[in-house]
Amino acid sequence: MFSNINALLVDSFGPLGPVFVVLALGILLMGFTLPTLLKKRVDPLDKIKVLRKADGKSTAVEALRRGDAADKLEKYAAFLEPQDAETMSASRLKMLRAGYREKNAVRMFHFAQFTLGISFLILGLGYTFLLKAQQGDLPTQTLMLYTIIPGAAGYYLPQYWVQRRLQMRQQEIISGFADALDLMLVCVEAGQSLDQCINRVAKESRAGYPALADEFDMVAHEIKAGKERVAVLKDMAERVGVPDVASFVTTLVQSATFGTSIAEALRVYSAEMRDKRVMRAEEKANVLPTKLTLGTMLFTLPPLMIILIGPSIHGISTHLGGG
Repeated sequence: MFSNINALLVDSFGPLGPVFVVLALGILLMGFTLPTLLKKRVDPLDKIKVLRKADGKSTAVEALRRGDAADKLEKYAAFLEPQDAETMSASRLKMLRAGYREKNAVRMFHFAQFTLGISFLILGLGYTFLLKAQQGDLPTQTLMLYTIIPGAAGYYLPQYWVQRRLQMRQQEIISGFADALDLMLVCVEAGQSLDQCINRVAKESRAGYPALADEFDMVAHEIKAGKERVAVLKDMAERVGVPDVASFVTTLVQSATFGTSIAEALRVYSAEMRDKRVMRAEEKANVLPTKLTLGTMLFTLPPLMIILIGPSIHGISTHLGGG
């Protein structure tokens, strides 16, 4: 059945007939679904803001807090943001771990996916037309692959970028966490409070580990705003997503709960972090010979074999040719 439909489309619209039909169906489906998706639900908080503005109680401070009012993508929020609360929370957490703290980060991520997917799809279609004009008739499967693969690559490119940035940021936090604990231990033993230690660590870590400094800065600002310290530290552990930081937060929470010395807890945990950093370095050093084996086989053995066996082969071939 599919072969007959394919042949009918090729006879009616040419070799690109199936591609045209797929694009037409996609545009038709988008035309039907976009009006429904773009219909934004009314937020109860927005109703309250409208009522307060109508009563003349809106102040300049409230106007500054409505940062999303000028967001051009806000009216497309129902289309660009997940409507499920659990999925939306997971997306926001992933963007936070990647370092994107803006309120509309999830919206911009999905907008980038949509825009790049459509753009690369159009580029693939243009390349398909150019290839067809140069080489003539091409198989339908080839034309569809040249059209769909760029669109899929453009759609998944933002996801790869965010995931790569998340991994690099977590690696940076892991690399600088041992030094931050050592500095925090020195500050605590010097008589400073934990809040002052966090501010100092954030300031001193800015040059070498900006991601870690940003996290400590956020902790300091939330504590100054009046949020409970235990909740702030737990939020930091969840926001970073690094097991070492989660263990550190657990240590501080237990120390505050049972009334033990924070300096002693930091001393034990910082020593453990230094040992883990040495173990990670040794692990990389032990893996290095295995990684070099493939390069040695590819770039050392072939030239060596040519040098050793090449003259003999040349001599044998010359002897046989002369004989």
